[in-house]
Amino acid sequence: MEYYKVFILKSSAPSLTYGSSNKLETGSIVSVPLKTTFKEAIVYEEVEKPNFKTVEIQSLSDRYYSATQIEIAKFISEYYFSSFGEAVSLFIPYFIKTETLPCCNNSDEGSQLYFSSKNQPMTRNTVLPPSLTASQQVAYNQILKKERVLLFGVTGSGKTEIFISLMVKMLGDGKTSIFLMPEISLTPQMEKRLKVYFGESVAMWHSKITKKRKASILQGIQEGTIHIIAGARSALFVPLSNLGLIIVDEEHDDSYKAMTRPRYHARDIAVFMGQKLGAKVVLASATPSVTSYHKYDVVKLEKAYIEAKKRYKFISGNTIDTNILNSLHTNYKNADQSLLFLPTRANFKYLYCQSCGKTHLCPYCSVGMALHRNRKHLKCHYCNFTQAIQDTCTYCGHAPLKSERIGTQEAIEIIGNAIDGIKVEQFDRDSITTPKKLKEALERFGSGESHLLLGTQMLSKGHDYSGITLAIIMGLDYILGLGDYRARERAISLFFQIAGRSGRAKEAKVIVQTGDAEFFKNYLLDYELFIKDELVFLEMADYPPFVSLARILIAHKNESSASKITLDTVTKLKTFKDIEIVGHGKAPVERIANKFRFNILLRAKNRVPLLKALHSVDCREIEIDMDPVEFS
Repeated sequence: MEYYKVFILKSSAPSLTYGSSNKLETGSIVSVPLKTTFKEAIVYEEVEKPNFKTVEIQSLSDRYYSATQIEIAKFISEYYFSSFGEAVSLFIPYFIKTETLPCCNNSDEGSQLYFSSKNQPMTRNTVLPPSLTASQQVAYNQILKKERVLLFGVTGSGKTEIFISLMVKMLGDGKTSIFLMPEISLTPQMEKRLKVYFGESVAMWHSKITKKRKASILQGIQEGTIHIIAGARSALFVPLSNLGLIIVDEEHDDSYKAMTRPRYHARDIAVFMGQKLGAKVVLASATPSVTSYHKYDVVKLEKAYIEAKKRYKFISGNTIDTNILNSLHTNYKNADQSLLFLPTRANFKYLYCQSCGKTHLCPYCSVGMALHRNRKHLKCHYCNFTQAIQDTCTYCGHAPLKSERIGTQEAIEIIGNAIDGIKVEQFDRDSITTPKKLKEALERFGSGESHLLLGTQMLSKGHDYSGITLAIIMGLDYILGLGDYRARERAISLFFQIAGRSGRAKEAKVIVQTGDAEFFKNYLLDYELFIKDELVFLEMADYPPFVSLARILIAHKNESSASKITLDTVTKLKTFKDIEIVGHGKAPVERIANKFRFNILLRAKNRVPLLKALHSVDCREIEIDMDPVEFS
């Protein structure tokens, strides 16, 4: 009898020991009895005979995890504080060929275990690359010389043509590619563009595709007919062999960060995978994150492919007023299309000034203080500083301060009542709930059946329509004042991304409703100038990328128990050097699903002591979010 440590797949359980009458390899997927049922598990390692009675592994699957998948899963489980069973379950396992032994050698280089004999490297002439402009060709050549690079290209500069050219080169070299997009809302348009060049050699992968389609894609990969996988963050874990390229488009987008365990960031894991597999990694954005700009070599595309003129108009207010309605009406009568952005409705509000647009900030953290009407105070959710609700703006003296914001449904009703005949396409998570609804909404707008695209952050996700000649951006003051050290970055990025959806083919007008017009005017034509200024601020204020942040979340149905766990954890953390407890206390959203929620926010100049401290307090009663992007 042989003995093995195994982890139950998709489970937070620790390792378990089982016996087997057969020799098994690390990475093998097996079925094991657990209580009254059977569970799939991964063989982690062989161990000595334990001093307790074991039960026997029941069966061996025809699938396995490769050595590299296991290595990356170990990193994810340790860095992002999940079980190994949860981390390795992110990956889609490989299939063992029927003519090989059940116990394979699990080598990533052993592509014969994976591809059938039908798999032949595609020649360079099989797929023709797109024609590149002179500036695109320069950027492409620069990217070829680098293993990890940030492609900083303004909206409409032709980044996709460079991506396609890189993927064509990979095919010519007999290598495969992964192309990540932040959300499935981007996949319909991108699928059309990729199919033009790669036909059935490319497949889209995301959480909404059916099990039948997933099985078909995996069969295509196994048979060597699919060489490119494109899709949302889960596409990163599809079992491609000979991986030569990972592209992370819209790399700044927070959708790449998982909000449940393992709380990994797909952009950062893509870079880690590239290092382990020797694959080129290209991050790309028109508004790159400050962190990526700071960390990686930058290749620029500074001019749009078609440079249509944009006229900017800054207006005050916080409602859909006559100025906005008149502009929408004129554009509709001219048979042109419009776009209107509103920020997502959050669970808590911030006080802002109607006169200057400033949000009431914490004096110690430079982030917005959340309004708690029921407790009659303002609170900073970084350091927990509290003060009485303020009525007068500390910047300009205007009173009163406001907290109300308009929602998408209310906006649609206002516009529909004011403009006869206008057809509004609601574009947010309340209305776009399935891939079919997404496709239909985009087709209606693309064909001109609807006239106004109205919604939330989904509007900024890279959709390309030449008919948009008016973009209206509301609510940026709210985003500027969020309780988040990246509030300015998020606001200016949204400004550039949404403005970039207009003026793709002809002159466009961009109306920005804000009380802080000077902030946006300062960077109107130069996002890079904002990044450079922001890096100075972040370094002075001790925020990433100059420090590492971690957030501990405690949730318990009993409030006093949650509070005690928080205080006990803080006490333990105080014994560690080289880490700072920024703040602790009730979470901004104090209760979810009948559980009381508390936060602890930590930072450190170096990740090593921070990880050491966190591993010392890690337990089932807390959840640790490394490199958090969300603080509610």
